[in-house]
Amino acid sequence: MKTYDQKESQELFNRAKKAMPGSPFCPEGGVYGHYSVSATAPGNPVYFSRSEGSRFWDVDGNEYVDYVCAYGPMILGYNHPAVEEAAREQYAKGNTVSLAAPVMIDLAEELVDMVSIADWAFFAKNGADPTNLSVMVARAATGRKKVIVFEGFYHGSSPWMQTPGSGGTIEEDTQHVIQLTWNDYGQVERAVEENDGEIACIISSPYHHPIVVDNEMPAEGFWQKIEALCKKKGIVLIVDDVRAGFRADLAGSHEYFGFKPDLVCFGKALGNGYPISALVGTDALREAMTSVFFTGTQFFNAAPMAAALATLREMKKINAPKMMLEMGQKIMDGLVGLAKDYGYDLKVSGLPSMPFLRITNQEPAPIMTEGPAAIHKGLHADWISECVQRGAYILDYHNNFISAAHTDEDAQRTWDIAEDAFKAVKKKYGDQY
Repeated sequence: MKTYDQKESQELFNRAKKAMPGSPFCPEGGVYGHYSVSATAPGNPVYFSRSEGSRFWDVDGNEYVDYVCAYGPMILGYNHPAVEEAAREQYAKGNTVSLAAPVMIDLAEELVDMVSIADWAFFAKNGADPTNLSVMVARAATGRKKVIVFEGFYHGSSPWMQTPGSGGTIEEDTQHVIQLTWNDYGQVERAVEENDGEIACIISSPYHHPIVVDNEMPAEGFWQKIEALCKKKGIVLIVDDVRAGFRADLAGSHEYFGFKPDLVCFGKALGNGYPISALVGTDALREAMTSVFFTGTQFFNAAPMAAALATLREMKKINAPKMMLEMGQKIMDGLVGLAKDYGYDLKVSGLPSMPFLRITNQEPAPIMTEGPAAIHKGLHADWISECVQRGAYILDYHNNFISAAHTDEDAQRTWDIAEDAFKAVKKKYGDQY
């Protein structure tokens, strides 16, 4: 199987370096933020030319089965007809106008009806908007300052969630943030007791999906004990469902794991790629929500709301979570089997609709301890790179995503690519691992 040429992509990247800043993962510039991590991986394309369904094409004309899904926003498929038509119709009427559009009410009602704990909905743009707002609401409701989070979780790039010492942050940014170990309920209980009457909220993703390391589901009873503790101590329980939202359960990932939070943050997949996020909550927090002033110039964009409404309705119609969980399991089972045929142990963790992949033969795999570039080193990263260069766009350091647009044809194409990639790394490493 021939590997892809990416000459034009690299030429554009060299142009971009002169006009745009970089990031810790791409200090030479050209691409920043989370895109800079994948852009610096050997053999990865940098710019796309078009997209359709479960696939995109880079500027060199190479076609990829996409398992990154724009880092999660694409859930029904690129250029989904129902979503695009809804957005076009609203654009024709108006998008950013001096008044809100009625579609905002329709979308709020749809979310309230769909998400099990929701009595109201508030709309914004990026995932960091509802996570920041949720903490403000919790503080307004409780009159407390401190926030419990779990180590390795990501709730946006705001200073309070940055690693201490990150560029542009100060010590005071995290002085009220308590970081604990995921799945250690005893540690949570101790932290609450040691800070009795001071904890405003616990904010967490529904399960542990950090970068670089295996994803970890909640231990049996973990969430139920956290929920009971929060109720007992008057602590607001917040689920950051920005990444996993709608890929486990349309009623919210908390339903999949069997507990009930007070606030849930959505983003990414909510609009199938259109810029929109949401915070939903219970009536008990309506007054606190009302007391918080939180807004943005583009928060009232009507076309993304129309797209989100169409996305929710389409997901409900086809039972999208079931489709994605089943397709993800099928594709991952096939990859694990192929890996075994070549003497490799491919570990898959997390939800089948949001799988994290890692070849375990090389232990420990090089990670960020050697600097950002080390993410893309080693046996596993080389296998991922070989897959990408043949047309399966997969990440080596981050969970991947399955969409409702992925098909059996995509699965077979992916398996064919993966097998060729296993042959390539076998040739490189021999029996070393």
